[in-house]
Amino acid sequence: MAYWAHALASSSFLLSPLQWLQLVQYELMLFAGFWFVVGMIDEMAVDFAWFWLLLRGRARSARLVDDISDRPLSGIAAVFIPAWREAEVIGATVGHALKAWRQEELRLYVGCYRNDPATIAAAMAAAAGDSRIRLVIHDRDGPTTKADCLNRLYGALSEDELRSGVRARCVVLHDAEDMVHPAALVVLDTALDGAGFVQLPVRPEPMAESRWVSGHYADEFTEAHAKAMVVRDALGAALPAAGVGCAIRREVLAELADARKGELESAEGLMHGRRAGPFSAECLTEDYELGWRIARSGRRGRFLRLRDQDGQLIATRSYFPATVAEAIRQKTRWVHGIAFQGWDRLGWWGRPADLWMAMRDRRGPLVALVLFVAYLLVVLGAGLGVAQAAGLVGPAENAPELRLLVLVCLVGLVWRMVLRFAFTAHEYGFGEGLRAVLRIPIANIIAIVAGRRAFAAYLQSLNGAAVRWDKTAHRAHPALARPVEARA
Repeated sequence: MAYWAHALASSSFLLSPLQWLQLVQYELMLFAGFWFVVGMIDEMAVDFAWFWLLLRGRARSARLVDDISDRPLSGIAAVFIPAWREAEVIGATVGHALKAWRQEELRLYVGCYRNDPATIAAAMAAAAGDSRIRLVIHDRDGPTTKADCLNRLYGALSEDELRSGVRARCVVLHDAEDMVHPAALVVLDTALDGAGFVQLPVRPEPMAESRWVSGHYADEFTEAHAKAMVVRDALGAALPAAGVGCAIRREVLAELADARKGELESAEGLMHGRRAGPFSAECLTEDYELGWRIARSGRRGRFLRLRDQDGQLIATRSYFPATVAEAIRQKTRWVHGIAFQGWDRLGWWGRPADLWMAMRDRRGPLVALVLFVAYLLVVLGAGLGVAQAAGLVGPAENAPELRLLVLVCLVGLVWRMVLRFAFTAHEYGFGEGLRAVLRIPIANIIAIVAGRRAFAAYLQSLNGAAVRWDKTAHRAHPALARPVEARA
């Protein structure tokens, strides 16, 4: 820094364009290095907490001794599946769920739109006369928002409860492309005895035709749901709902619905076409917000990581976007909803652990900016290296502190690569673990573009742009790739 301070003080206007680029490179290295170290400290705090839990036996996935899939439930479990243009996968989801979950207490609510006849027909065909399924046709043209569709399902459940005089024990959320685990419903039902909300892991399924794009979801979810969520649960911090594989006690949803009805009436939201219900129709990530609102109500949330008697993870399996464009669109919605809307709508609340996790959740835009600067530095460094080799500019005299900062960042990067390999290899095998390391640049590029687009979308929303269901198209289903037969 002393070198550049002297150069600027003595002859700032005499610096060549290449020397100015060296100065820009220096400042960008300071910026990126500082935030990389801050992020590394944050991640290593989670890492050390996880290792401590591992040493105490609290981070390992418990394993079921017996097959509990056919155990009766302690009450009615209403499974909500919102669907818009899901004709290619909804049949497999419904058919597999009805075979995997044979309990009489199951009620499967599938929400379709009146202007989506293909999805309606596919869901009806998969129902095959099973009395446990309820096809709910939305009274508005789609798409509205996922939360609005969920609120329509909530209304249908409430009407059924009034007619039957029997209230459901819980509501389970799933997406139209999900493949459920046979034991998941019993596990969720049992865990709700001591919690208001329970979340199971999400396990992205590898796609042979999209190892590099779809595969990076497996890397991220595996590390998040094997480490970060385990630490979060142990700290007692607010748990975000993933929108799939999660169960909420019925009375908790009723309390949230009453609270939201009051909010909408006070804001005259009902006059603008919003349906009262527990889900925030004006939010892009209503599932994430739901988990935080449950925590604010004082109810306990739990994250369960279990394996069945065969060693398979009890999780929700599905295929994730296979193309870069689809991945960017999906992650744009996540960043917009969690980082920007989360800050606006949820603010900063809770104990230190909650505030820490809120900061981690909302760091997406900052991460995108820092990653962009890092990749810009790679290009800038290569260009200046060529210029130095050609004798067009002399070598930059960087301070020892900056060199130390760069070294620390490199060590942190290696550490992150080691953990990414270890978690992915443990769940998917050695080959996927190696690919997980090679997929890091792809994940970074997607994060950079999604962060920029999320910021632009947020600015548009401040100007009154309507929130729409910018959903991901689903063309494949894990149950079709390896069907699970009905158990004897």
